[in-house]
Amino acid sequence: MSADREILDERFAGLVPGNSALEQLWTGARWCEGPVYFGDGDYLLFSDIPNNRMLRWTPDGPANGQVGVFRAPSDYTNGNTRDREGRLVSCQHGLRRVIRTEVDGAITVIADSYNGKPLNSPNDVIVKSDGSIWFTDPPYGILSDYEGHKSPIEQDGCYVYRVDPGTGAVEIAVDDFVKPNGLAFSPDESIFYVADSAVSHNPNDPRHIRAFDVGSDGKTLGNDRVFAVVEPGLPDGFRLDTAGRIWCSAADGVHCYTPEGHLIGKILVPEVVANVCFGGPKRNRLFICGTTSLYAIYTHINGCAVP
Repeated sequence: MSADREILDERFAGLVPGNSALEQLWTGARWCEGPVYFGDGDYLLFSDIPNNRMLRWTPDGPANGQVGVFRAPSDYTNGNTRDREGRLVSCQHGLRRVIRTEVDGAITVIADSYNGKPLNSPNDVIVKSDGSIWFTDPPYGILSDYEGHKSPIEQDGCYVYRVDPGTGAVEIAVDDFVKPNGLAFSPDESIFYVADSAVSHNPNDPRHIRAFDVGSDGKTLGNDRVFAVVEPGLPDGFRLDTAGRIWCSAADGVHCYTPEGHLIGKILVPEVVANVCFGGPKRNRLFICGTTSLYAIYTHINGCAVP
């Protein structure tokens, strides 16, 4: 067994090449988060939340590529994704909003309030094929000045929201999470997954991923169940491969779960992992945001497509 992985089930053995090693691409952050790969430009964007900046990694450069500042200040940006037109969509703790960066660099505000009150601190975001935008809204960015601006919580809960692609209306999709965090859809969008990372502040609170069946209307959720309990650590961000396996952050690295929720293996990382994404020209490279560093490892599988 390679020192950078742990095989718990034979189904994991063939997912990562035996001669593929975990690479540290860059270090120098306080808390890496929100990786998103741009295939049309062959670069990766990610957040360094406490340093109030977004960084850009490109494969060209000395050693393992180079990293430069993409946006600073970033208003304490956390999670990032791309919409179906390839535009960057981001969650900002500082201004408590979800934004889209247009092709010309202009900023469009997608959501900054619900029922006339400011959001908590949008954390992670995903865009469905119908153009709807789904995001989580825990209070991490307003609990202190470390990842945003210490502020009172004005919403009466920490919700998962959906933004209607036609009207732009913000509506609650799920209302019973303690601290909703990472989120994603299955490859066919029939299942919606959301992490609850509330154990971060209370050892008795959830550290699991929940799964919901998506109704025929594309937005109604049902059959709520716990998909997996993540430990050590907690589930922060995660992404799926084309076979429906979930690759999720944890304290000891990245955990791989089957579509049925069975933990079959781990990519071991020397820092606590916050988030991951697939990238590279063939989407067969797993990029990993550790606490202070950006890592990557090549795989035998491919991540779900992002524009």
